[in-house]
Amino acid sequence: MPRLRACLLVPLFAASVAHAAPACKPGQAVDDNGFVKIGGIEQWVTVSGDDCANPVLLYVHGGPGNPTSVFGAGPYASWRKHVTVAQWDQRGSGMTWGRNRPDEDVPLSVEQIRDDGIEVARYLAQRFGKRKVILLGSSWGSMVGAHMAKQRPQLFCAYVGVAQMVGYRENMTTWGTVLERARTAGDAATVAQLEALGPPPWTNPRNFGIVRRAVRKYEAQTSDPTPAAWFEVLPRYATPQAKADYTAGEDYSFLKFVGWKGDGMQSTADLYRLGTGYELPVYLVQGKEDLLTEPQVTRRFFEAITAPDKALVEVARAGHDPNAPLIDAQKQVLAERLEWRCD
Repeated sequence: MPRLRACLLVPLFAASVAHAAPACKPGQAVDDNGFVKIGGIEQWVTVSGDDCANPVLLYVHGGPGNPTSVFGAGPYASWRKHVTVAQWDQRGSGMTWGRNRPDEDVPLSVEQIRDDGIEVARYLAQRFGKRKVILLGSSWGSMVGAHMAKQRPQLFCAYVGVAQMVGYRENMTTWGTVLERARTAGDAATVAQLEALGPPPWTNPRNFGIVRRAVRKYEAQTSDPTPAAWFEVLPRYATPQAKADYTAGEDYSFLKFVGWKGDGMQSTADLYRLGTGYELPVYLVQGKEDLLTEPQVTRRFFEAITAPDKALVEVARAGHDPNAPLIDAQKQVLAERLEWRCD
């Protein structure tokens, strides 16, 4: 999804939401937002849907440090009639960062965020009287989501991974793929930039951003654009302080991801090491034009997975960032594989 430095974001005005929230009445719409005590700190959780009796879907955002709660349901707005969509600003990002403001030297790990996410899922199950929730993670959120699914499979009726991140070693093929695209296109400027970096691993935290910009440039040539309306910031999120907090959280989370010397969270990411046996259904949705989490990497991982049910959907005209074909494919998976149910 696009970076949000130019956006006006959320004011820190919401009161804490207690774990003992009002009971859900079937047929009642829900549009909640506030802080919930998760992992010992207050973390921002938003929930929206047309009928609170519907299944609950927990969306795990990417980045890290790019919460999508500022857009409301965004790409998933049309799902409200089928599921209650819940989002949370992960530790070190967005509203959660603004509430807690960790110092730069405070560590951050995928295990911390995994445990936070599990606690959020438990809160949602209790809040809406469910045994399980649907788990959907995208990009960085797919790494967190896979960890959550492995750690507490009994809490989720299925895991849906979109633009699935598999591991640092596997996904760093990106540099070579994009370099080859640039050479073929005669794009001397991009070739020079990428050759100057050299192949990963890198010790300069800026290198990942250079490659990411090249990825977006070449994905745009072969995939449909993201509808601008999906990423319109909600009016209540528009204050200069909130904008500054979002940017600071984004910077903090990104630095923890890449590390000062290439030793951040991404350097230890490895779903093969975590184990490929899953005790719940696993559905992966993959853009065929994705140059950041490449299709062949996702395909090899999918083939290694064992699960009660599994499916891999590869989507034409879709890259790494969300667009209509990618969202439609996720919707189709939930409709066909789960029938919009979570028992």
